[in-house]
Amino acid sequence: MRSWCSKGESRAAPMIHVLGIAFLLLGGACSETPTPAAPDQKPLFVSGRDGYHTYRIPALLTTGKGTLLAFCEGRKDSRSDHGDIDLLIRRSIDGGETWSRQQVVWDDGGNTCGNPCPVVDQETGTIWLLLTHNPGDEGLRAILQPGARGTRTVWVTSSEDDGQTWAPPREITATTKKPDWDWYATGPGVGIQLRHGPHKGRLVIPCDYSYPPSSPDEAVPSYGEPAPAFGSHVIYSDDHGKSWHLGGNIQPHGNECQVAELTDGRILLNFRSYFGRNLRGRSWSSDGGMTWSEPQDDPQLTEPVCQASLLRYAWPGTGGRSRLLFSNPAATERVRMTVRLSYDEGESWPLSRLLHEGPSAYSSLAVLPDGAIACLYERGDESAYETITLARFGLDWLTQGMDQGD
Repeated sequence: MRSWCSKGESRAAPMIHVLGIAFLLLGGACSETPTPAAPDQKPLFVSGRDGYHTYRIPALLTTGKGTLLAFCEGRKDSRSDHGDIDLLIRRSIDGGETWSRQQVVWDDGGNTCGNPCPVVDQETGTIWLLLTHNPGDEGLRAILQPGARGTRTVWVTSSEDDGQTWAPPREITATTKKPDWDWYATGPGVGIQLRHGPHKGRLVIPCDYSYPPSSPDEAVPSYGEPAPAFGSHVIYSDDHGKSWHLGGNIQPHGNECQVAELTDGRILLNFRSYFGRNLRGRSWSSDGGMTWSEPQDDPQLTEPVCQASLLRYAWPGTGGRSRLLFSNPAATERVRMTVRLSYDEGESWPLSRLLHEGPSAYSSLAVLPDGAIACLYERGDESAYETITLARFGLDWLTQGMDQGD
């Protein structure tokens, strides 16, 4: 027998016809609303191709002109966090349908150039890209040791032509890093520009650092002896990227983080946590990022101690209700890349969808000009570091048609 929703004549018995008509009148028929399309997923960077052993650390940005910029680290010789590492970019001018060939933003020989964290100045159109640098033969554990030859420095570059070309990187370590900090990372992910309140126009970049612990409770022994402590912080610019300064910091046990401006004027900082409870950490600032509340767990956001992405989808009045997006491997291991939605400024995350069941790690979200959502994330079958894949999907897929709208 044909479905009640099929077209043409039915050969069913008359009584079944009557029952079917009644079912339609009672509103139980198949909905005319089409099923939301499943995410379109395609690898943008595939490890082992184009001269790089591994691609890692994605950052995704929608420019003021609607261009999509995908950044990552190209690791020449190994999967290691140090060595000969270049900062790469691909561009899409059609919402992620097609992409340019990958280009090098920064290559400093055998040294490490990475941790991309871009932000768009909506007032000038300039794209600022914050970065870090260290000697290629000095990795995290080496830099943490007393007397280390190298250290982690902070840099910035910019683009005035929608990401096609980039200015030579310039160092800003002196104004953005304390003398007793060893390790340092910008992002990875994206920064924000504040839209409201007394600090409107401020560019805010989420970062993290290591420091000598003042008590055993602050130390993270898994990083060797002497064990370091980790913290999260922000840096900011109030002059459209001309100068950058150190904002407030959160310690102990903060790490890679992302920020979002809230409707009440505060900034929410969500961070990778070393408290050992496999939960994301969070803190709030009421003064533009200069001071932060005591860190606390987010009991709804399970994590395997990994980077994550936090992004505003819509402000109230511009896209219905206020909406925040979040993505991470929602497990105690680096698997199950999941995207979540909050209607209450990150207090709860009632809606979520799974992008990839298998190995997955770092991610970066973006909102496209047509309202679609993109997630650039590390993904593989045997390892999370086989590809950096772009997933594109609609709000209707994320909410399964249950978006609360206005």
